[in-house]
Amino acid sequence: MERTIIKDTIKHIKERVKICGWVDAIRSHGKILFVDLRDRNGLLQVVFTSKNEKLYELAKTLKPEWVIAIQGEIKERPKAMVNPKIETGKIELEPETLDIFSEAKTLPFPVDASGYEVSEEKRLKYRYLDLRRERMRKNLEMRQKVIQLMREFLQKEGFIEVETPILTKSTPEGARDFLIPSRLQPGNFYALPQSPQQYKQLLMVAGLEKYFQICRCFRDEDPRADRQPEFTQLDLEMSFMDEDDILSLTERLYIEIVRKIVPEKKIFKIPFPRITYKTAMKKYNSDKPDLRRNKSDPEELAFAFIVDFPMFEWKKEEKKWDAVHHPFTRPKTDNIQEIKKNPDKILAHQYDFVLNGYEIGSGSLRSYKPEVLETVFEVMGHKKTEIKKKFGHLLEAFEYGVPPHGGIAPGIDRFLAIALKEPNIREVIAFPKTGDSRDLMMELPSEVTKEQLEELHIKIAIKGKKK
Repeated sequence: MERTIIKDTIKHIKERVKICGWVDAIRSHGKILFVDLRDRNGLLQVVFTSKNEKLYELAKTLKPEWVIAIQGEIKERPKAMVNPKIETGKIELEPETLDIFSEAKTLPFPVDASGYEVSEEKRLKYRYLDLRRERMRKNLEMRQKVIQLMREFLQKEGFIEVETPILTKSTPEGARDFLIPSRLQPGNFYALPQSPQQYKQLLMVAGLEKYFQICRCFRDEDPRADRQPEFTQLDLEMSFMDEDDILSLTERLYIEIVRKIVPEKKIFKIPFPRITYKTAMKKYNSDKPDLRRNKSDPEELAFAFIVDFPMFEWKKEEKKWDAVHHPFTRPKTDNIQEIKKNPDKILAHQYDFVLNGYEIGSGSLRSYKPEVLETVFEVMGHKKTEIKKKFGHLLEAFEYGVPPHGGIAPGIDRFLAIALKEPNIREVIAFPKTGDSRDLMMELPSEVTKEQLEELHIKIAIKGKKK
């Protein structure tokens, strides 16, 4: 018999069905045994009685979280037994067969509550159990709905989704790279992408004009309570569009997300405010201000764009200029001498996307003139030989006709955490790392064998000793 999902059993009164799932709860009342069976769509009460003694005795062995299948007839409950709190509260299943697929040990924590009362370390160690709880399942479902809407919206706008490489080149983009040694090219390394920055710009050179990707990004950063070494962003790049075009597109997308996915939320102001960096710092002392009227109201979403960032910032410890955003950002002047002479006065076509006091995305128009891009790298202290070695492929591509282009990359994890009123982004990621980048479930990072290291021509030095 074909399986029926539990939420659909209400359509099959007086019919035989087969349901599968986990034992959610067991209640014994004399010669009657009530078993609540749970699948990802709902909960259904199954009533075992001593009329079928063999089946009844087998049902008495059941324990919570065992995985079973039951066939039987859907019947209406007596009026006094109706449970209005669940979708299937007016029906129950009278079983004919019971198959036990697998047994389960006692869980290390209950999964019928929110989970906030359980230590996060324990929840992450047993994440596959933590995901059984309804709140976590709904978070993942909401994540899927948001991503699906993004895809549909952008496809209607003429964007094409393109996957870019995960094994790429180590380049200075603001954070440390995760490096991967090459076995076939000893002494050389790949890097995991901090973002698809150069690839999406090369797609503009290729003439795609409108690109998007739901992409994974990797950054080997110092431990932070609410940061992940790998995260997901909506990556967008567009040709022949100015800053206003990009921000307006982003605004329309998020208005549609809120209205269709979380309609109970109220957007603070439409159009989203656009505030210069200078004004934000002077008025709010922050480049990601919380504009909500009531800061304790999670039902209000105060989106805003922060624009006109400085192009460069002085790094005191390193005694050099660095890009505030990244070196591919287009300065608000093409005057090479002005950029070199007054880097502290140069503004950039950079913009941040903020929500309720958090940055949820950033972007910029890109330098598409090779001489401007080279000048930016020179101001940052890179020698011409180094620029050619690390970015020669991009500069060469620009010699074959490159359109003016720009983009933005909103973070999916942060937006979901705010929209779902979750305390951190780990609550909206299926398998997150801890704040110090450990995976407690898989016990990562972990050692590898001596043979693996030898294949990669790598030796590990620990406290001055070689391994």
